[in-house]
Amino acid sequence: MHPFFCDKTKLLLISGPCVIENDEITYKTASHLKQITSEHGFPFVFKASFDKANRTSHRSFRGPGIKEGLDILKQVKNSLNIKIISDIHSPSQASPAAEVLDIIQIPAFLCRQTDLIRAAAETGKPVNIKKGQFLSPWECQNLIDKARQFGCNQVSITERGTTFGYNNLVVDFRSIEIVRDMGVPVIFDATHSVQLPGGGVTSSSGESRFAPSLAKAAVAAGADGIFIETHPDPANALCDGPNSIPLDKMSNLLSTLSKIKKAVCNE
Repeated sequence: MHPFFCDKTKLLLISGPCVIENDEITYKTASHLKQITSEHGFPFVFKASFDKANRTSHRSFRGPGIKEGLDILKQVKNSLNIKIISDIHSPSQASPAAEVLDIIQIPAFLCRQTDLIRAAAETGKPVNIKKGQFLSPWECQNLIDKARQFGCNQVSITERGTTFGYNNLVVDFRSIEIVRDMGVPVIFDATHSVQLPGGGVTSSSGESRFAPSLAKAAVAAGADGIFIETHPDPANALCDGPNSIPLDKMSNLLSTLSKIKKAVCNE
């Protein structure tokens, strides 16, 4: 049994800013999310990246790095008593990350990297693998099999849209049911699914106004969890601001998602 999906009537929320900008924004966002998820009855895992190694340009902000980033995440985790997820980009990061993280995430662009999945799996932590924009839903079975082969039976898959021509993504909601039939929880990434990869030429762009609609559709389609990047001031966020939901809009969205989840469970 996956420890984060024990109650099928509850929708897991993974949320936070794309990247750790500083300790103040990280703490403020995590604290607000803890409060509203408690109010709406959501199990909650806070997400922020200590390093975004796949930024479009070398000029893009990557984050504080693994040592400082994990220190910030550890402080937030302990002070707020919350669970934490972040992504790793190389096998060497798995062991130190596992000392702080409750879930280790494999980025979409790296989802087929066997050594990376092995390193994450061998930590003994649950592993969330983001389905690559270039993969079909049925290819996720290979990702699941890799993680299980290396000893991880607490695997989840995150759907985050599929490449559609240049600088665009589309979501096939059949993916949620197809991957769930593989025996793993499926999380839907509402904000990366509205990203326009490389749409700003030297950076990615996005259409955050569509994220709530996609999140609602995903819950109706049976998603076990929702992944939402949020920020107190998306216009000035250092990463993924165009596809992030403003922090002060999250409570209303969670209220709606909770009602949809209840309706789905009562079918």
